[in-house]
Order: sequence, then structure tokens, then C-alpha cells
Amino acid sequence: MANILLGKDVADQMLVKLIERVVHLRERGVEPTLAIVRVGERSGDVYYERGAQKRAEKIGVRVIVHALPHDVDQDILKQEIEQINDDDSVHGCLLFRPLPAYLDEAEICDTLCAKKDVDGISSASMAGVFTGTGEGFAPCTAEATLAILKHNQIPIKGARAAVIGRSLVIGKPVAMMLLAEHATVTICHTRTVDLPAVTRESDLIIACAGKAEMIRGDMVAPGQTIIDVGVNETEDGKFVGDVAFEEVEPLVANITPVPRGVGSVTATVLMQHVIEAAEQTLEL
Repeated sequence: MANILLGKDVADQMLVKLIERVVHLRERGVEPTLAIVRVGERSGDVYYERGAQKRAEKIGVRVIVHALPHDVDQDILKQEIEQINDDDSVHGCLLFRPLPAYLDEAEICDTLCAKKDVDGISSASMAGVFTGTGEGFAPCTAEATLAILKHNQIPIKGARAAVIGRSLVIGKPVAMMLLAEHATVTICHTRTVDLPAVTRESDLIIACAGKAEMIRGDMVAPGQTIIDVGVNETEDGKFVGDVAFEEVEPLVANITPVPRGVGSVTATVLMQHVIEAAEQTLEL
């Protein structure tokens, strides 16, 4: 039976220090504030939004939700983000992606100013992740993945890591962050030929392709650590990960569940970034 890596354990450890930092900010007249911009009502976005709001309430971060229709005009969405850029009372912005296909996502992301890009979606922030310059903020889910590994003292240096997913939301940035920690990283995806051959030879598997339960029991091996980033809604309204948990859990050493895994840490990392952005305003 695997050791279940609960996100709550990691998040709770972070929580105490973050609350102290918020108290310090409020004493200096600053209320850390996050703007959430959501286009449409995609279930995964709404699910994460609720988790983020609950986490913010515990820590003391104010949240403002900008819920826009699924067919919002490109210019209107840009104007919404520009207003957030200009609002000194807002310290960070979370924009849910992917955006509807008719929108120019790259242009929208780069509309957000770097100092408020707390989920690492702009070109400037992503360049920092890929070059190691430390510029801007890393994507929260990628940072949460590493936080879980480090909290549980799971070796990264020298480990063979298979990242199943290649999006800019999680796959590519988490691969670069693992590489920076001296892991040997293979980036895979849904079209990888003989994916089981890669996953079975890995020490770490980061499942983030966005395909429900694609990692099956015959794709893993004893001693592995599985970080399941996927959040997929089933026909009966339940949420499952990219890993077939019931098949995989008895076979590996460590695994994150869905829910109660990466998501709670991701929301906490998001709050950490908002607090850091608020603290930076005091240094200006």
C-alpha cells in the first residue's frame, strides 16, 4: 500500500507563516488582494476557484471574482485585465486557462503586468522559469508539485522523472523546475509512443495531461512516487485525476489523491504569491 501524500499536510505547514505575513501587512495598511478572472463556467475552473476562496479566507487574503461570459469579446477581456493592472488595491491576478479557442490567449496573458502575474502566465514570468533568472512568479501548480515532494523528503536530485503533459499551465514549467533541481526529465504526452515503457522506468511520475485515469496499473512500478495533477469531472459529477487511483495505489510507494492532493497546495502557493506581491508594494 502506498503512502498517501495529502496536500493538507503541506498546506497547513505553509498556512501558519502566511497568516503571520498577512497580519504584518495589515498592520502597515495593506490588505493583500487577489482578482480571479474566469471566462465561462468550466467545472474545473469553478472547482479550483472555490478552493482558492476557502484558502484565502483562512489566510486573510481578499478575493474579487470577475466572472465573464463564455463568449466574451477579446477587447472586453483585455480591458478587464487592464483595469486590474491599474488598480493599486489589487496585488495579484489569476486568469483561468485555457481560454476559449476564439480568443488570442497569448495576447491576453501578456496584457497582465508582471508584478501582478501571480500564476506565471505571461511571457516574462515563463521566461524566468525557463532561464532560471527568478523573474516573476512560477505557475502555482508546478510550484505546488515540488513543494509536496520536498515536504515529504522525496529525492528529486538524480531522480528520473516522467512528466505526462506538455502544456504551459503545468507540464513544461514543472519539467523545467524539476530539471533545475537536478532531476533527469522526460516530457511525455498523450501521443507518446509506448508511454508505459517510459513510466515504468521512472522514479517520479507527474501526471498532468488532463485525461481522466490515463495512468493505469500496468504503467507503474514498485518504489515510484506519483503526483496526480489532473482534475477531471466524470459523468456522475465526481472528480478524478489522471491516475487510476484504485489500480495504481497498491503498487507504488507514494501517491497524491484527487481530491485532497495537489489542489490544496496549489491554492496555498497562489496565496503565497499574492502576499509576496503585496509585500513588494511596501518596498517600492
